[in-house]
Amino acid sequence: MTTYFVGDLQGCYDELQLLLARVDFNPTQDKLYLVGDLVARGDKSLECLRFVKSLGSAAQTVLGNHDLHLIATALGIKKVKPRDRVDAIFNAPDFDELIDWLRHQPLLVHNEKLNFLMAHAGISPDWDFETAKSCAAEVEHILQHGDFYYLIENMYSEQPNRWSPDLQGLARHRYIINAFTRMRFCYSDHRFDFACKSSLKDAPAELIPWFNLDNPLYKQIPIVFGHWASLVDENLPQGIYALDTGCVWNNRMTLLRWEDKQLFTQSAVKNYCDF
Repeated sequence: MTTYFVGDLQGCYDELQLLLARVDFNPTQDKLYLVGDLVARGDKSLECLRFVKSLGSAAQTVLGNHDLHLIATALGIKKVKPRDRVDAIFNAPDFDELIDWLRHQPLLVHNEKLNFLMAHAGISPDWDFETAKSCAAEVEHILQHGDFYYLIENMYSEQPNRWSPDLQGLARHRYIINAFTRMRFCYSDHRFDFACKSSLKDAPAELIPWFNLDNPLYKQIPIVFGHWASLVDENLPQGIYALDTGCVWNNRMTLLRWEDKQLFTQSAVKNYCDF
């Protein structure tokens, strides 16, 4: 059995298939982990959803911000953005089944045997291992079994932008969702900044990438994430694996083989930004 991780798909189905063919991925023997954002911006979001779902236990994704937004549009909470190119999903006969499957995906994956944590954006600088797991489980339970409509309807806020164990209700759940699906830069006091999406060298001096803040967890267990395409080709701390390399922005898709940490890449096969 071989374990692979792949960066944000965002509807780039063809590049995923080329990568999997290159490593001779076998779903009866191998496992594919996906860092979330299966959909939006590329032209084959429907194919991405169907393929990952069809892999069953041979694949595991986490929820990304675009995945959550797709659920919000499916529920009628938000309007579909034409640039997301998800009309095919809404017109698909298995639309309800796909959205229900997506809603039941986790925010955080921990594999004790292989020793990794996977989330779409990362792990809050204020969380230890147990807090990260319990916070993920708290929101996952609502998404999968609770009043998910109310949660998704009210998740669109950048506040609170700083963690406190005293947070309750929607404020707490918003922070958890933002930490796992939207976080990039923080201030030195660990407040989130949602405005800057740049590379590390181009960011304002007062902003610090979350993984460079002083959290012992970041050194205790490897963390695999996506979401931040501007990190492509950056030198990152040991044990920090950023896999979104901007395929949908005409860069490349990246596949990581966990056993030897070898990277495989596939350049975008079409000019997505012209769509």
